[in-house]
Amino acid sequence: MKGVSNTIGVPMTGLDWSIIGVFFVVVIGIGLWQSRQAGKSSADFFLGGRGMPWWLLGVSMVACTFSADTPNLVCGLVREGGVAKNWYWWAFLITGMVTVFIYAKLWRRSGVMTDLGFYELRYGGKPASFLRGFRAIYLGVFFNVLIMATVTLAIIKYGELLFGLSKVQCIIFGSIGVVIYATLGGIKGCIWADFFQYSIAMFGAIWAAIHSVKEAGIASFNAGVVESANDFGLAGLLSHVNVVDKLNIFPDFNDPNMWVPMLLMPLAVQWWAAWYPGAEPGGGGYIAQRMLAAKDEKNAVGATLFFNFAHYALRPWPWIIVALASLVVFPEVSDIQSAFPHVDQSIIGNDIAYPAMISKLSPGFLGLVIASIIAAYMSTIGTHLNWGSSYAVNDFYKRFLKKDASEKEMVRMGRICTVALMVLAGALSLALTNATQAFNLLLLSGAGSGAIYLLRWFWWRINAYSEIFAMVFTTIVALVLTFAFNGEREALLDIQISDTFTLSGNSVKFLIAVIGTTIAWILGTFVTKPESQETLRHFYRICQPGGPGWKKLIATAEAEGDMIDGEEHGKSWEVPLEILCVFIGCAFVYCSLFCIGSFVYGEMMRGIILGGVAAASAFFLFSVWGKLHTHKS
Repeated sequence: MKGVSNTIGVPMTGLDWSIIGVFFVVVIGIGLWQSRQAGKSSADFFLGGRGMPWWLLGVSMVACTFSADTPNLVCGLVREGGVAKNWYWWAFLITGMVTVFIYAKLWRRSGVMTDLGFYELRYGGKPASFLRGFRAIYLGVFFNVLIMATVTLAIIKYGELLFGLSKVQCIIFGSIGVVIYATLGGIKGCIWADFFQYSIAMFGAIWAAIHSVKEAGIASFNAGVVESANDFGLAGLLSHVNVVDKLNIFPDFNDPNMWVPMLLMPLAVQWWAAWYPGAEPGGGGYIAQRMLAAKDEKNAVGATLFFNFAHYALRPWPWIIVALASLVVFPEVSDIQSAFPHVDQSIIGNDIAYPAMISKLSPGFLGLVIASIIAAYMSTIGTHLNWGSSYAVNDFYKRFLKKDASEKEMVRMGRICTVALMVLAGALSLALTNATQAFNLLLLSGAGSGAIYLLRWFWWRINAYSEIFAMVFTTIVALVLTFAFNGEREALLDIQISDTFTLSGNSVKFLIAVIGTTIAWILGTFVTKPESQETLRHFYRICQPGGPGWKKLIATAEAEGDMIDGEEHGKSWEVPLEILCVFIGCAFVYCSLFCIGSFVYGEMMRGIILGGVAAASAFFLFSVWGKLHTHKS
């Protein structure tokens, strides 16, 4: 079939365009299908009527984190520091498992409309109102727009490289479909679109990996490394000189400059100390939104467990294979620039190697994989649009601007906010050249506050000022550290620990933020008054968290004849068993991840052993599942 020229870019056939066209028709059709149901009430628009099953919510969670920039990010990490560098995000699994077994049921039990509604359930008075309103704008608009802008930057890189489109054209073509279904269908439209899009995205990622190995074989044949491209295969890729030093799953333990920032800090500090969208300690954001949309507590727990398994164990290896193959096809960043001279040099980096590899797909499959990338982009943006508009409408507009707003008016405002957020994100993406700065700013902006999100459910003494002190301090520190110590000036923060180990400026920034913020919120807690007995008892009566952190409150209430312990009275606290499940859950997912990796590397016996451990861990989790008490709705 004759190729359709893009003037500059990769030639696309009519078959490719047809596949992409069908994809857009389906996702827009999903929005139209759900539009009538979504328009009934704000609960339908933002939470799907609180009747969603675990499997659909779990797929939606993982689809949201399967954004267009994630394959690029993983590709960049592997090219720069090898497979082991993925521990920067693999470590967040601990956060996810804590959410699964300890916090998911508490979120569903709270019954709030958004996770920001939690503030006026757990805290009281003007400080609680301030927190809810301020964070509705701070997170729902500013943070959310920054996140969407970084994701949109990825789609700009795809559009420029593959189609030769301008930045504005990339934004318009990439966002128009998602704005339509997110605006019309609300969260149900997003969730059903996620289900369709995740299927396409995973198939596309796997096929891209298969084809990338073939391209690496062709490149090796052309370079005279092998006698036949057909004989190259996965084994040939893994033994290639450009690849062999990138294969280690764990960093070099003989070099603390590698394993301390990649492994020790993420596992020891980052998972509990850092707040980051999608990996919030204790759950939050769009993860909390989906837990709140679940039919019941069991579905909330099941959704988050499936999400963590799919997110950490199933998805990474296709991206990693593409990244390794790209080291053969494009050994240096300059090779990508030479192959695609039309691409703006400001956005050329290791992360653009992923779309560069995609460009080599054959007709038909090129269209399918491009559709999968668009699907990944749209699922993430759709979720963030609905999540951000839920904050703006429920936690700001109705709470502070128009308390008597009708359900139809709230749905209408939700749709207006959806469009506005996309416009802001598109505009900001034009100013970005690299998502790394935004990622570091987001990570620093939540550093140190994570402990509050874990403890506020289980310790009565934490109050609204704990969060206010943390929020103010960490925001100021993040801005100073990000912009005053960037580029070459970051080296000023390097700390020489020994002759062979230097703690990098980036790690020092994170530790400064964590330690400073932790001190700030602890001081803020004890220099201010605790929440009122009325507020604390109301929260406990609804959520029933239990544990020693509430003994004083329960004892005081019982002395006054107020049995706030409800159906939990006399029962043993389940958190110790839940913590055991967290460890077993991490073993299950990590063993699954490394089992797949072992089979990819051709290490069959290791893969079988790890698979057996993963299966035993899964059996334990499901056998214990029924013993964990489930609160009656």
